[in-house]
Amino acid sequence: MFLKEFEIRWSDVDANRHLANSAYINFMSHTRMAYLTEIGFGHKQFLHYRIGPVVFHEHIYYFKEVFPGKPISVSLEFKGLSENGMFFEFHHNFYDAKGKNVAHCEMMGAWIDMEKRSLTGLPEEILTIFQQQEKPEDFKILTKEDTRKFAKVPKDLG
Repeated sequence: MFLKEFEIRWSDVDANRHLANSAYINFMSHTRMAYLTEIGFGHKQFLHYRIGPVVFHEHIYYFKEVFPGKPISVSLEFKGLSENGMFFEFHHNFYDAKGKNVAHCEMMGAWIDMEKRSLTGLPEEILTIFQQQEKPEDFKILTKEDTRKFAKVPKDLG
């Protein structure tokens, strides 16, 4: 499990004086980029291979309010990958300074070819890096159908 610590800044707090939804999303994004950079797939490689990440969904479960004044830690667990590396799933947990789990997020995304503007699998050397990463017992080989689990068209739009 990958873990990153953050200081809660004034700009991370909303009108209710607790950690804003947008701050959770920013902390998760920063954690993902730190993880990807650590395993050898950071901005430099994105530019080289002309690909970038896209988010399909981030479903956040909030358990307890978080306030400024103490650090927060965000974990990343690698939960799924398609056979060609196109689709990926990460889970994040948020921990307060005492180690209490205050929020959880399930995130799924894919890689986009920056020139063709279409989804793409990972280059073989990058796919190999992902395949060598530590995986939890419930790790899943993802399919396109996994990316559609929330794709229900409302009747008035269908």
